[in-house]
Amino acid sequence: MTRFAVRIRSVSAPLKFSTLIMPLCLIILTGCGVGEHSVPRFGIGGRYNEGREQFTRGRGGDMDLAIAALEAVVKEDPTYRDSLTLLGRAYYRKARYQDAYQMLQRAVVVNKEDEVAWLVLGMTQLQLGDDQKGVETLKGGITLISKVAVLGYRNYPEYDVKGAVRTAIRRSAFEITKGVEAKQDILRSCDTLLTRMDDEENYQKNVAPVQYRQGL
Repeated sequence: MTRFAVRIRSVSAPLKFSTLIMPLCLIILTGCGVGEHSVPRFGIGGRYNEGREQFTRGRGGDMDLAIAALEAVVKEDPTYRDSLTLLGRAYYRKARYQDAYQMLQRAVVVNKEDEVAWLVLGMTQLQLGDDQKGVETLKGGITLISKVAVLGYRNYPEYDVKGAVRTAIRRSAFEITKGVEAKQDILRSCDTLLTRMDDEENYQKNVAPVQYRQGL
């Protein structure tokens, strides 16, 4: 074997090793979550999904990222799915009540049957001190929710079969009937209701389909 051939092999060996190790490193880094939030999602659908994903993580989500993504969606198309409501809820969660109020007002104009928007709008009015209007808005919101949050809600045939959402609806309705004097109890019960609804939707979207396929 010539010296030239030996030299070529010695150079090509590390190159082959690098071509193997680099994809492995990328897989490891991806599995560890490095760069999980650094890769932007493009298109209105991608930004909506990013915003919704961050919002539905609750305390584990990045509300600033959710707001940025949803603001981009609303700017491009304010009628896109429930983007106005979701953005209003994200503002509410950040205690940006005036921004939440404005966004939720837009949401109920776009869709007057948006039960979640009405509920959060009433909660926002209470937070802003407009207590009487807030209670009245909540009465309408809880009535809408009680009518629609049944089997088949949002196309989930077995929605709330365990009754957690219905229980939270009844609790909120009871607190709302007490009026302004029960303001803090109203806010807590409605917040619990929204959490139950979010949890149920996440279950129906992510867990239930797997169980159906497994025959559970």
